[in-house]
Amino acid sequence: LGLDMEELEEIEEDAGLGNGGLGRLAACFLDSMATLGLAAYGYGIRYEYGIFNQKIRDGWQVEEADDWLRHGNPWEKARPEYMLPVHFYGRVEHGATGAKWVDTQVVLALPYDTPVPGYMNNTVNTMRLWSARAPNDFNLRDFNVGDYIQAVLDRNLAENISRVLYPNDNFFEGKELRLKQEYFVVAATLQDIIRRFKASKFGSTDSVRTVFDSFPDQVAIQLNDTHPAMAIPELMRIFVDIEKLPWNTAWDITKRTFAYTNHTVLPEALERWPVDLVEKLLPRHLQIIYEINQRHLDHIASLFPNDMDRLRRMSLIEEGGTKRINMAHLCIVGSHAVNGVAKIHSEIVKTQVFEDFAALEPEKFQNKTNGITPRRWLLLCNPGLAELIAEKIGEDYVRDLSQLTKLHEFVDNDLFIREVAKVKQENKVKFALYLEKEYKVKINPSSMFDVHVKRIHEYKRQLMNCLHIITMYNRIRRDPAKLFVPRTVIIGGKASWARRYHMAKMIIKLINAVAHVVNNDPVVGSKLKVIFLENYRVSLAEKVIPATDLSEQISTAGTEASGTGNMKFMLNGALTIGTMDGANVEMAEEAGEENLFIFGMRVEDVAELDREGYNAQKYYNELPELQQAVDQIESGFFSPKEPDLFKDVVNMLFHHDRFKVFADYEAYVKCQEKVSELYLNSKAWTKMVIRNIAAAGKFSSDRTIKEYARDIWHVEPSDLKIPPPNEPRDAVEDKTPNGTAA
Repeated sequence: LGLDMEELEEIEEDAGLGNGGLGRLAACFLDSMATLGLAAYGYGIRYEYGIFNQKIRDGWQVEEADDWLRHGNPWEKARPEYMLPVHFYGRVEHGATGAKWVDTQVVLALPYDTPVPGYMNNTVNTMRLWSARAPNDFNLRDFNVGDYIQAVLDRNLAENISRVLYPNDNFFEGKELRLKQEYFVVAATLQDIIRRFKASKFGSTDSVRTVFDSFPDQVAIQLNDTHPAMAIPELMRIFVDIEKLPWNTAWDITKRTFAYTNHTVLPEALERWPVDLVEKLLPRHLQIIYEINQRHLDHIASLFPNDMDRLRRMSLIEEGGTKRINMAHLCIVGSHAVNGVAKIHSEIVKTQVFEDFAALEPEKFQNKTNGITPRRWLLLCNPGLAELIAEKIGEDYVRDLSQLTKLHEFVDNDLFIREVAKVKQENKVKFALYLEKEYKVKINPSSMFDVHVKRIHEYKRQLMNCLHIITMYNRIRRDPAKLFVPRTVIIGGKASWARRYHMAKMIIKLINAVAHVVNNDPVVGSKLKVIFLENYRVSLAEKVIPATDLSEQISTAGTEASGTGNMKFMLNGALTIGTMDGANVEMAEEAGEENLFIFGMRVEDVAELDREGYNAQKYYNELPELQQAVDQIESGFFSPKEPDLFKDVVNMLFHHDRFKVFADYEAYVKCQEKVSELYLNSKAWTKMVIRNIAAAGKFSSDRTIKEYARDIWHVEPSDLKIPPPNEPRDAVEDKTPNGTAA
């Protein structure tokens, strides 16, 4: 048709239906499950407005609505024939036949299906997203006639449930609409799963009732963090109130069906819903949660008589102030498996965050290190590198990323070294052109592209990077004639963590203020450029990651559960500067610590510093370059029109910095000097790049999903290629003889 594929790709909107890494991980998992031939479904909400679009105006973040459906979405198919009712509010009646939830408000869940194709295997799975619709008699049931027009306008109240994504990453905000969203997706999905189970040959009915004994053998449900935790009391409600199963039978089936993945250890991110809110919105579910808790605590008390403190720590209900439900505790008690998302994180989960639960049932706790799909994060975004690798080791690595180890044979191959460097250079030139077009700054493509892209959060320590930029700037100005390895520092990410939202916005403003000074100083010239990348999102990640030389993964040890950006950079030929946190630890293990730039406190050092008390002032007093940088921020060197603009940031760094930026500053700057030194030796740098790519195989989401399938879901992945639809095939329905769907 004479159309350019790249132009078309640019026009398409991102489906920004998640926050940071959690939603992106789910997308990688769907790709891997289809590629491995698993009969699996991804369920979620079809938000009308996804994660906000970020505009930078005068250095400040401004949010705009993400009207991603404005031009329609060609990939989805509405399925009104599978529409389901979801109930809210009401009250509970207890009678001879058990509990009844009555006088509820009904919202309809309309499913939209999006196909998820496996890689070259003729398998297509389904992602089903629910949209909220008001029933046609909404607000018109009451015989009092009332205001018809107003009743129709009030349909919005029901349909608001799927209107907008809450943009909080790693932060819990206990809003009623958010709880409605969580229950909405759970209630619709469980009805769908049970409908499918009953229609299958396993849900054999003995004339009246379905036999659910085989349910956990046919259905596995993975809870992606605690956001769908209400699925546990909801499945119990269905089994006990509707299907009339005895409690113990229902509970056994429920536990064997669910597994829970924990994604964060930050206390402010853990969901703790006020009992009053749950009682109003989901009265029957609160009763069921109380019953679950009572039996749970009775069990603990029988094992640890008179240990009241243990009962308090392990309860699903937190007393004191407003009573709250600890959703993580609910997930642990209601699941047969609990996992963290990197080795170090899973250890922290077991030994610190949920130590009482792990002591009780150690076999329940597992690790499943995150991964990324090599289809999107290598083939699609970096065809040059993918092709180069295929020339050396064949094309099979795309489905079996462990084959990248074969690249170790070529570490000393001069031609291969040159080709790898050439692909990186081409990617950099292409991205530099993009930056010049978008930001009107001239980029030196031979400079080191030093990239820090992720959600803006105190624990991710964009401020430490900022202090390093200021330090480099001061060194250039102090001795302009001295050799300086040129850098383009690229920082990007959206700020949104409600309670400390002010701080996140100030961090972005500071980075932009520093960039303005650095980029306009003639003494600095092209040696140092700083760019804040506006509206960081998946489609932009696909552009910047292949062009990156240095990947910044500098969270305080023990705070980043895994990270997945770190893996994407490694696979695309960037070197990593990072702390021993999250999956960085395993990346260093795979590639050899000498092939990453590891610096700073380990988890043990952070704990030690907490015991003795973190004193930021001490580091400020002892490190002249840190002192100079902090003084410049505080004095208004970067904000001459508003000299005290950043006083809150400085005050935080001195008096309530939970993430100890100053404590790692010196090690970070020294490590960055080693980075610059190696960058001067292009060949040695590229050899280290090749060693990293060769060690990246473990971080395929295919490996992650195989582990979930084997250890948690008990299904067999099949590498079998299903014949295309135009070829006959036997037993069409019987794709998965062992039957389990995740």
